[in-house]
Amino acid sequence: MITLKEIDRDNFYDIIDLSVAKEQKEFVASNMYSLAQAKAFPECICLAIYHDEIPVGFTMYCIDEEDREYWIYRLMIDAKYQSMGYGKAAMELLINRIKEDPGHRMIYISFEPENIGAKHLYEQLGFKADGRVIEGEVVYKLEY
Repeated sequence: MITLKEIDRDNFYDIIDLSVAKEQKEFVASNMYSLAQAKAFPECICLAIYHDEIPVGFTMYCIDEEDREYWIYRLMIDAKYQSMGYGKAAMELLINRIKEDPGHRMIYISFEPENIGAKHLYEQLGFKADGRVIEGEVVYKLEY
């Protein structure tokens, strides 16, 4: 079973040790960088992705300070746990968590255009291109 858990002193090192495959490193920031970013941007919420009691990934989301909408800033699954459905399951949990906020009806996500795996996953989950490219990344949105 996939769950999302807070990152604390008990799992911090396990989470920063997770890493994507070598060919994916250009697509996603390291978890250490993301955790540092969340310290400077306290609106960011970081969560560990677990399969049962095993940490398999990381995600970070927030209400963006500029447009006041939800953005999923990070999603990563450790290289040894990819292609097992964990990314999709974690995204479904995260989307449902965000939908609990009745004041919003939109979630944004962006990714490198070369990241075909991310594009495929996000489209499976109902995200659609919104026509923007920000800092070289394609922006997708999910309206609900």
